[in-house]
Amino acid sequence: MQTIVLEEPFRLKLMETQPPDEPEPGNALVRVRRVGICGTDLHAYRGRQPFFNYPRILGHELGVEVVALGEGVTCIKVGDLCAVEPYLNCGACIACRRGKTNCCTQLQVLGVHTDGGMRELIQVPAHKLHRSNTLSLEQLALVETLGIGAHAVNRAGIEPGEFVLVIGAGPIGLAVMQFATAAGAKVIALDINANRLGFCHAQLGVPWTLSAEGDPLEAILERTNGDLPTAVFDATGNAISMQGAFRYVAAGGRLIFVGLVLSDITFYDPDFHRREITLLATRNSTGADFQRILHLLETGKVDTAPWITHRCAAEAMPEQFPSWLEPETGVIKAVVTF
Repeated sequence: MQTIVLEEPFRLKLMETQPPDEPEPGNALVRVRRVGICGTDLHAYRGRQPFFNYPRILGHELGVEVVALGEGVTCIKVGDLCAVEPYLNCGACIACRRGKTNCCTQLQVLGVHTDGGMRELIQVPAHKLHRSNTLSLEQLALVETLGIGAHAVNRAGIEPGEFVLVIGAGPIGLAVMQFATAAGAKVIALDINANRLGFCHAQLGVPWTLSAEGDPLEAILERTNGDLPTAVFDATGNAISMQGAFRYVAAGGRLIFVGLVLSDITFYDPDFHRREITLLATRNSTGADFQRILHLLETGKVDTAPWITHRCAAEAMPEQFPSWLEPETGVIKAVVTF
């Protein structure tokens, strides 16, 4: 079967590999139809992804078709189209026992800690498949990206009417904007890329967009009537941005790190204490997040159509992938077809 392997940083290779065995009890064999490309894949390609080893089959944003079922599987059937929840948790650790499966102490994420879905067939636990009878394969492939934003907004406890600043207008930041808006927040987008800021305003209806060039603090103060945002999400995965984000948080507010960076993050403690800032990490999402997002997509309350700006077949992906790292390419979301 066709498989794309990241052999080492900056080296993707399309090759033939052996297909998986028949599914084990509780598992399903699925045919991968669409793979979304996200920041994790870009970081891994550059050699900057934490918790990562080479060679690795990337791919955790998956739209799939069920082709075979292992013994005891009744929650899905052959032919179903599904989104894949790519977080393989142990079910027994302290986090899992408390329902926080997204931060299982033994977590294996497809395409990161273990081989993912950039191949024609993959075997996964059946309970990690989320079926839809109406959504397209491209919509299903984007559920995981949306889940990260939805989980972050839920973790932050966003309330209607509060000012929310989202730093970084990549796919994860866009997802945060969508769900913060749905929660009734007044959203401000901050990015260095003017095209992405234009996308936020034109396609997502974000009322305020600001350039991160120079010092945007005064502009943020102006938008928030001098108060600063009560919730700031940093979705950049950039250490300088994450450290600078503390400046934008209102007294008594929250700072939520959605992005991940292979670096130390430091801050000035007196300001942190003076404003009693709450600092939150947010990781992945849960099965409940997946189900909620499927409902929002199926009812038309969330639209992914504007997101996908680039598409290619698996055969062309190793050659095209490097261009997706360049800002001038204008990539919001790229999707690979198998």
